[in-house]
Amino acid sequence: MQRSIILAVLILFSCAGIVKAQKTFSVTVDEVKNGKITVEPAIPDNGQVAKGTVLTITAKPDKNYALDAVYYSVNGMWGDMYLESMASPYKVVVDQDKKLGASFIEKDEVKHLMDAQNIPYAKPGVKQLKYDVFAPEGARNLPCIIIIHGGGWIWNTEDIMRGMARELTKSGKYVVFSIDYRWAGNRDGDEVGNTMADIIGDVFGAIAHIMEHAKDYGGDPTRIAVTGDSAGGHLSAVAGTMPNKIGVGGFGETDGVFEFMPSYIPKNKTVDQVRAEMMAAIKAAAPSYGVFGSDRLNHYSEDPKADDSWKEAIAPLSNIPNAEEREIPHYLTRGTKDGLIPDDGVKRYVDALVEAGQHVQYVQVGGAGHAFFDWKPDDNTKATFKKYGVYYINEMETFFNSVFYPKN
Repeated sequence: MQRSIILAVLILFSCAGIVKAQKTFSVTVDEVKNGKITVEPAIPDNGQVAKGTVLTITAKPDKNYALDAVYYSVNGMWGDMYLESMASPYKVVVDQDKKLGASFIEKDEVKHLMDAQNIPYAKPGVKQLKYDVFAPEGARNLPCIIIIHGGGWIWNTEDIMRGMARELTKSGKYVVFSIDYRWAGNRDGDEVGNTMADIIGDVFGAIAHIMEHAKDYGGDPTRIAVTGDSAGGHLSAVAGTMPNKIGVGGFGETDGVFEFMPSYIPKNKTVDQVRAEMMAAIKAAAPSYGVFGSDRLNHYSEDPKADDSWKEAIAPLSNIPNAEEREIPHYLTRGTKDGLIPDDGVKRYVDALVEAGQHVQYVQVGGAGHAFFDWKPDDNTKATFKKYGVYYINEMETFFNSVFYPKN
């Protein structure tokens, strides 16, 4: 018996030593099409790279192609999870098993664009918050479309919406902004977890920053539409229906008071001014396959006072303005094979909008699943975007045109 115990202890220490000795991670390079990449320092033949190594990826497109993004991916809750840069070179720190690669796009798809990447707007926590700008050549005083990405409120960046942004600029009628925000809980590495109220504050902060600087990119800050998919569907509906909730009263700090503090306020503006200007500027919302009712939302607060009223305060379904007070027409989409967002949840929101006198259009996308407006480097996502996304983005733009370019 004693000998067995000693053997078990030796095995335990041996295994611990192996874990402790593991100082490398597997790094592989995906197949690259329509261009080439180089990685420095070179990856060893066995694919094992020392922890902490900084790899520099440089991408070069083939003739008639342009860089879409340089990326790395990790295995996550939804398969390959991408983190990307639309500029090369791109530095990647080896801290877990990773795949590296680059995606390229036909030049004709982006030749109309002037873009500006990673514009910082606030840093309320560990993560620098930013947005990307997509403006058609010669843009001048055009309406602005603001896109809010999805990812369950805990993943992705604004890069995942670049396909939609590019499509919405092709007509030359809009300047498009794609925004980032904090992830819920401690996903960003913040010591104190981020709540849904924090995330919504980031959305309003980004919009405030965009309104302050829209003219720099040829945009009109007084004419804004909001859109987004999945978690961004919820957040864009909030941005459309609830800018009246911007304020300094705090979220749940006082019983019955639920206000959102933007993470950015222009120096020459008061919070009251920002609220009033945003309420007047946001004129349309196009939330895609989002969550609208409190029954499926999480406030992410650890405050012991947090109850269902906190969820109601972040639910667009519970905060729709009457059209006589403020019109906010909606265009809603959902794939008929979406396994995450039920049809009845969207219909409840549609019915509530109608009851409030708002104009609303709900389009069911036959055969589509979830996230067909997303853009990633993998071929499957690009094919889905081409099959469903492009057509329905053009339909969405027709809706935006009815608001910003009405026929006489």
